[in-house]
Amino acid sequence: MVYIIAEAGVNHNGKLDLALKLVDIAKESGSDAIKFQTFKADKLASKEAEKAQYQKETTDSSESQVDMLKRLELSYDEFRQVKEYCIKKGIEFISTPFDLESAEFLNELNVNVYKIGSGDLTNYPLLRKVARTGKKMILSTGMSNMDEVENSVKYVIDNGCSELVVLHCISNYPTKNKDLNLLAIKTMKEKLVLIKPDIEIGFSDHTEGIYASVYSVCIGANYVEKHFTIDKDMEGPDHRASLNPE
Repeated sequence: MVYIIAEAGVNHNGKLDLALKLVDIAKESGSDAIKFQTFKADKLASKEAEKAQYQKETTDSSESQVDMLKRLELSYDEFRQVKEYCIKKGIEFISTPFDLESAEFLNELNVNVYKIGSGDLTNYPLLRKVARTGKKMILSTGMSNMDEVENSVKYVIDNGCSELVVLHCISNYPTKNKDLNLLAIKTMKEKLVLIKPDIEIGFSDHTEGIYASVYSVCIGANYVEKHFTIDKDMEGPDHRASLNPE
């Protein structure tokens, strides 16, 4: 059985009505869960931080990283509404916290699953905060090496995480097929079961299209996370590397 996470991310463009529409799309698609990103822009980026190159190509290149993120924020109250709507629609609500305050908020929201993004794989204060909730954790591993992955897996287990999923990930948006390195899924499974025998391995897919996700399952992924959007032509940093509803 493959667990499908429809990654909404910030493709709601900071608007509650679009976030709810994304929930509808994810449910209609047959996804098991929908995942968002919970953050406070001022805690995530400095005023001097530039955008990533792919963000410059898909949004106003003169805008700062923090100003873009502020436009893409949902408030805590809006997240409460989104989670309630997910319960109503019968789909799991998951979110990625990008700071300690957001992690605490998601705990108060009583989420069942936390997702840790690739950039925070070695953010031990955040890993500790989430692991100590005792909730299921999903770790993405983009830009990391195997030592870092193994160390973080050991760390969250030592801090109370009992259910753990690790996702192979390439942090290019979009990812080219030649860069996929899907055999890393087998390598991670072989190495990480020595640390935690019931660990699950999956794939966070940033390619355009669905074939890489299908191939990842053939190699052994039992979780697949895939960005999706209402319309790939919408303005915003991640729409281009996302799937249209169909």
